[in-house]
Formats: sequence, C-alpha cells, structure tokens
Amino acid sequence: MPLIQLVIILVVVGVILWVINSYIPMQDTIKKILNAVVVISVIIWLLSVFGIIGSLQGIHIGK
Repeated sequence: MPLIQLVIILVVVGVILWVINSYIPMQDTIKKILNAVVVISVIIWLLSVFGIIGSLQGIHIGK
C-alpha cells in the first residue's frame, strides 16, 4: 500500500471520527468507548499493513 494512500485513509478516519464527536449528540462515555474502539482498530490495522503482526485473515470471532 503506498504511503500517500495510507495517510489519506488515516485523515479520512480522523475526520469521520471528529464529525461524529462534534455533531452527533451522545453521552461522554459512549464517545470515549467509540474513540477507543476506533483507535485500537486503526492501530491493529496499521500493524497489519506494516507486517508487524501477521495477517488478520486467520482471526475468527465466535464459532
């Protein structure tokens, strides 16, 4: 994945998260949980993209 595409994806995710936090009314606890989930997901995705962790295709949630 080219670096410019990676940066564009990160900027889009950041803008979407900012819009959700700014313009959608919700409780602070829900915002914190949403932010944490998005940040953790992006970190795991970045680690996968750079090859630090293995492919995420082998991970199954549930049965």
